[in-house]
Amino acid sequence: MPQRPDNAQTLLRCAVPIPVRGYLDYLPAKGTDTLPAVGSRILVPLGSRQLVGIVTEILGSTNVDPAKLKRTKNYLDKNPLIDPAVLELLSWTADYYQHPPGETLILGLSPRERRGESPASVHDRGFNLTLRGEGLSDTSLSRAPRQQALIAALRNGPKTRSELQSLGFKPDNFRTLLASALIEPVEILANKAWECRAPLSANNEQNTAITAITASLGQFTCHLLEGVTGSGKTEVYLQAIAAAIARQEQTLVLIPEIGLTPQLVKRFNDRFDCPIVTLHSGLGGAERDRNWQAARSQQAGIIIGTRSAVFAPMLTPGLIIVDEEHDVSLNQQDGLRYSARDVAVKRAQLSGCPVVLGSATPSLESMANATSERYQWHRLTQRAAGAHPPSKRIIDIRGLALRAGLSAQLQTKMKEVLARGEQVLLFLNRRGFAPTLLCHDCGWTAECQNCDARQTLHKKPPRVQCHHCGQQNPLPKLCPQCHGQRLVASGLGTEQTEQALKKDFPDVPVYRVDSDSMSGRHAMATFTQTVENAGACIMLGTQLLAKGHHFPKVTCVGVLDADSLLMSPDFRGEERLAQLLTQVGGRAGRAQRSGEVIIQTRHPEHPIMMAVLEKNWRSLSAQLLLSREAQGLPPNGALAALRCDSATPDAGAAFLVALIKAYRSQTPDPLIRLVGPLSAPMARRAGLYRSHIVIAGPKRSGVHASVKKLVVLAAEKRAPSGLRWFVDIDPSEPL
Repeated sequence: MPQRPDNAQTLLRCAVPIPVRGYLDYLPAKGTDTLPAVGSRILVPLGSRQLVGIVTEILGSTNVDPAKLKRTKNYLDKNPLIDPAVLELLSWTADYYQHPPGETLILGLSPRERRGESPASVHDRGFNLTLRGEGLSDTSLSRAPRQQALIAALRNGPKTRSELQSLGFKPDNFRTLLASALIEPVEILANKAWECRAPLSANNEQNTAITAITASLGQFTCHLLEGVTGSGKTEVYLQAIAAAIARQEQTLVLIPEIGLTPQLVKRFNDRFDCPIVTLHSGLGGAERDRNWQAARSQQAGIIIGTRSAVFAPMLTPGLIIVDEEHDVSLNQQDGLRYSARDVAVKRAQLSGCPVVLGSATPSLESMANATSERYQWHRLTQRAAGAHPPSKRIIDIRGLALRAGLSAQLQTKMKEVLARGEQVLLFLNRRGFAPTLLCHDCGWTAECQNCDARQTLHKKPPRVQCHHCGQQNPLPKLCPQCHGQRLVASGLGTEQTEQALKKDFPDVPVYRVDSDSMSGRHAMATFTQTVENAGACIMLGTQLLAKGHHFPKVTCVGVLDADSLLMSPDFRGEERLAQLLTQVGGRAGRAQRSGEVIIQTRHPEHPIMMAVLEKNWRSLSAQLLLSREAQGLPPNGALAALRCDSATPDAGAAFLVALIKAYRSQTPDPLIRLVGPLSAPMARRAGLYRSHIVIAGPKRSGVHASVKKLVVLAAEKRAPSGLRWFVDIDPSEPL
């Protein structure tokens, strides 16, 4: 800690995790001559509570009335837990996304650190021989051979629990010797060397990308790696990471879904003899805390995580990779609403290291940056190992009899593929048995009481459930309105199609992959391993199956209902539909076997359907960019939204109308348009009424300046009870 200067007015400016759009100032703690370092935690009083705050600045003066200043209760850290680059990143994030800084900066700490606890240990738990154990003869436990073998295994020094378990020792063996005081628990520092195994052979396009990325290590550059599905983007990542490891620098890899973690970690472990940790919501709290500290202390050379891992500490940041950079799952949709991709680019700039954005279907924003040469653009146009791109076919299902969503043509193709011992992947982006339960007699439908949405029918277990707020009710036996018995399912869901597939293909395993079936912590890892070892099988799933997975035995991909994605209210709807169809189609024919993609639709003449069939992503994205430019929409313009959730239908709109009036009284920027108030596409969700105004302009700087003015005005206004407002910069939700 720095020495406290001889100045009675020395103050600590802190970020405290409360919904206040500013920092709080405190007097130093009594009885100490030292001050906490910037980036360290302190315990501060706030009303009747004591909260963990993060020191952001040491001040000599403040505008706060001296009589209102309170003293810090305690300093929690000798050394800062948040390094200057990450602290600057978090401060930038709070400012750019106009979110309370205390609720933003806390994201730079692990869960236990947010509670005021000390950082987790990075030592592995293990065992060592006690003096008594060392004194045993080699034959003392001859009647207990496993215990004797465990003693022998520890004679050369302590070993971790995982090392001993890999040798076949069980928890009972440990407990018995612990009770006999022959062994004792110890913590062992993991000090694994960072080494890389031989890379795969790269083609010319891959080598060009690898050379450019590795040449930029040690400086900020942004690379867009656009590669068709199956083109070997991961091999480019691996060889770039190997170069960073050779410099003893860490790599952060961001992925959009937890489900992608098992296959990616396996490939990384096969290539690197280096500590690799993961950070995502599927981890237990203790494991997440340990992995966070391993990243901070450089015990981990590679950190793989979902979007919140963009704030993870790294002692020696050398490379940042954002895989599937176009994916909407990289955007946080509540609380601090941010794009992990955009924050990753800013972090690379502050850390002075390269960032690689990879995708088969890059976002239009990234394509525009590459076209304007703000990003280095690397293209992988050929599939790796000589694999050929899949053929594509559209089936017009208008007037056709469908069996649980499958046309006769698709069923015929599936039978051919399965007979050859190959695998089929079917995409249906609706979980549950059916999207609607209705009464055939009176027309009643199962509606959510909290949302403007229908409840989805599930059969396992039987229930109707809202997929927006989670509310669920028992499956009714009679119509609640007319008491009729003819309750019927309307529409199609994965459970219904799974049921039909098991009847039609009784000799072939059918795996359903959605958030219901993959809810267990290791469910996705078990599934991918099972499919990798399986022969002929059918995979049926939602978007969890469409992203990044490598299934080399899949030669047929069927999109059962592409039309459900056509009628999006979002201006990005066409972009996202084209990306999704391209991504899911890319699961076919990734090895030496040729593949086919079959898209079922009632709108085969739709421009996006035709474009996906006839064009590659580059030409299609160029077409979409021209359309955006004509409309003045991002990336050829900037957008933000100020959203309201209120307990009554009119409160949000009234608040926003008053806010617009106050804004326009202040001589606003003539290039900025305020549109609204508007109701959200789903006007009521989780019992709250949702409305917003849209802030649009030709440049991001102008939009951001106007948003700041609106935030100041909104903070000054007294919001009615039950109303909550928040800012959404570069919104990813429909407007």
